[in-house]
Amino acid sequence: MKTLLYNALIAGDCKTAKGYVILDGDMIETVAEGCPDESMLGDSTVNAIDCEGDILMPGAIDTHVHFRDPGLTAKGDIDTESHAAVAGGVTSYIDMPNTKPATVTIEAWSDKMQRAAQVSAANYAFFIGATNDNLSTLLKADYSRVPGIKLFMGSSTGNMLVDSKSMLDDLFAQSPALIMVHAEDEDTIRANKARIEAEYPDGDVPLTLHSVMRSSEACVKASRHAVELARRHNARLHLAHVSTAAELELLQAGDIEGKRITAETCPHYLLFTDADLATKGARVKCNPAIKTAHDRDALIKALKEGLIDTIATDHAPHLSADKAGDLFHAASGMPGVQFSLPLMLSMGFAPELTARLMAENPSRLFGIDKRGFIRPGYKADVVRVKRLETPHTITDPDVVSRCGWTPFTGCETSYEVVTTWVNGHPAYDHGKFSSKRTSQELKFNQSNAVPAAL
Repeated sequence: MKTLLYNALIAGDCKTAKGYVILDGDMIETVAEGCPDESMLGDSTVNAIDCEGDILMPGAIDTHVHFRDPGLTAKGDIDTESHAAVAGGVTSYIDMPNTKPATVTIEAWSDKMQRAAQVSAANYAFFIGATNDNLSTLLKADYSRVPGIKLFMGSSTGNMLVDSKSMLDDLFAQSPALIMVHAEDEDTIRANKARIEAEYPDGDVPLTLHSVMRSSEACVKASRHAVELARRHNARLHLAHVSTAAELELLQAGDIEGKRITAETCPHYLLFTDADLATKGARVKCNPAIKTAHDRDALIKALKEGLIDTIATDHAPHLSADKAGDLFHAASGMPGVQFSLPLMLSMGFAPELTARLMAENPSRLFGIDKRGFIRPGYKADVVRVKRLETPHTITDPDVVSRCGWTPFTGCETSYEVVTTWVNGHPAYDHGKFSSKRTSQELKFNQSNAVPAAL
């Protein structure tokens, strides 16, 4: 049976307009402005849904999540975290390699794919991670199924730091795929940490020093190094979780088309500042650290100007117990996939811009096959979002993620996800999850990715 979604505001392709969408199986059949024919509304073979003026958007594609599977599943796993994703209007995700074991071999990548095929509520793909000695493995990966290579130029959860100069040069020179970089300069962080340890010889170091230890200087130095490598070797580089105003000087404004160097940022860098560590504590401790109000404002402006190309969450759940302790002991990372889409809209980002940053540009960046747009012939990954008459204040009991908490507790949202269709099936509808799994693995068309020419 076909599904007709009518009386909707359709957001995407640089506009928001009243119209209707017809889903046929796992594909989008029709997208049109205005109202459907009355005969279609009365057709018994069509499931007609009145969207009551709500927004229809392409399902968000979160290209930076840590679903903790395998090896860290007390915090979350592919099952629980993909359900948090669809509750937030995220229909596809790309998961990071710093699990246990790390996804740095074809076998480890294959194991994750098999697990996702069994339990994932959303469409899925998995990065393969770089190490100091696995270049030959990276060159053999199938990049029609692997989205790219994740490179840690700075240590974080999982300790996958790559610091070999020869490996970095060889990787950027030979990589057949996009390289996504966590950029923080390790020497700078170590020097900052040593100064803090000297100042607090008895321990109990305040969490408020997190942005001092993992400083703006560390981010800028590593990002500049990554950009220099990419330019020298004409490699495709995507800077993950940009957190500083200074890094924006490394980026080019405008449409993503034709860019060889691109960037993402995350909702927590747009909503919080380093001052929030004093009140929210380790809930907002993450790597890279959240920076100043000046940085926050510059990032918001950069998204609107096209300096930053995508929004992802860096969803990284930890149990509350992991967040206990001082600067050197409280874990870094926070969940975010469930609330990213409503929060972006609530911040005042127009629906068509939100669709571009969270669905269309991620699809274009990675060359994701037939996803990221509400267009005929594309996969039926669609989310219905309602504007609330009374804003909702987020609380921990709202959380679907296994960790059971969110840094966004106390934040108000003016939007909520009503229904999330994954390949034409309502995986999440009015607060309830479907027991039917309709997710598919993502496919990547290199010919559809950002063009190779400078």
